[in-house]
Amino acid sequence: MELCVIPGDGIGKEVIPSAVRVLQAVMPDIQIHHANAGFDCLKTTGTPLPDETLKLAARCRAVLFGASDSPSFPVEGYYSPIIQLRRRLDTYASMRPTRYLPVPTARAGVDLIVFRENTEDLYIVDEQTDPTGQSSTASKVITRNATERVTHRAYQLARQANRKKITIVHKANVLPQSDGLFRRVALEVAAQYSDIQTDELLVDTAAYWMVKEPTRFDMILTSNMYGDILSDMAAAWGGGLGMIPTLNIGDNAAIAEPVHGAAPDIAGKNIANPTAAILSVALLLRYHWKREEQAQQIEDAVQKTFEQGYHTVDVKKENAVSTDTFTDQVIAALS
Repeated sequence: MELCVIPGDGIGKEVIPSAVRVLQAVMPDIQIHHANAGFDCLKTTGTPLPDETLKLAARCRAVLFGASDSPSFPVEGYYSPIIQLRRRLDTYASMRPTRYLPVPTARAGVDLIVFRENTEDLYIVDEQTDPTGQSSTASKVITRNATERVTHRAYQLARQANRKKITIVHKANVLPQSDGLFRRVALEVAAQYSDIQTDELLVDTAAYWMVKEPTRFDMILTSNMYGDILSDMAAAWGGGLGMIPTLNIGDNAAIAEPVHGAAPDIAGKNIANPTAAILSVALLLRYHWKREEQAQQIEDAVQKTFEQGYHTVDVKKENAVSTDTFTDQVIAALS
């Protein structure tokens, strides 16, 4: 088993080494290969995603990615390395589970998965601005093929994860061609899985219920942009962005990554929460490498660490511990 490790920018350089330490504690024979990507990489190499990184990721077929410090304005030569990496490895489905952990910022009873299509929608990043600079357009792409395969994967994973209900989320009342296609195809595929209950919600209604009563959701299936937004909303009920893992899944590769970004304001201070990165490794073990026992070991150790009162400053300022200390406690709890 080989893993391509890409810390990226900001706190990725702190939480990813923590996750690797935990992984090595349960899988001491894992082969770790380090690679470079991100905004800092652009500054030093001229590209945010070097060819050698892509080649290594494709060879390993398993990636642990930290965060990229993507600016909110155009920068010559820069593009999101994680979006490009997902597309190049064809990890067409993204799962982001949120479940209650014993911290004061979480809500008891929450246990849901946001499952989203991961290769198209607005995230193809096809934008145009007219010569006057007064008007911009962005292309939103939804295809039958991508919707079919992500829907099949969602229902298959629902069976594996013992999920009983999937809510298909869209905005087909306003976008009857693009979101309408996603809705129609998803419902067609859903009809083949009679053992899983299916319903649907408009994305604004889903956002309302995510705020009002998140426990109504078991699993959400949606397109790329809506899934990105709804999973961050769900994170608020799981204790915050520092707690929520991600696994990007394809037929032949997987990319694990924490939901949070680079957080440059706290980078280098040894206070970042490594939980999301550690739990992302557990997802990689369970759903890509099929190592259920080791995945459960890690999840149980994280649970035990919080129960023992250890936490980072984002969870609670009082008695907070460092990134390294929290990781040490998770490793100690593995035994």
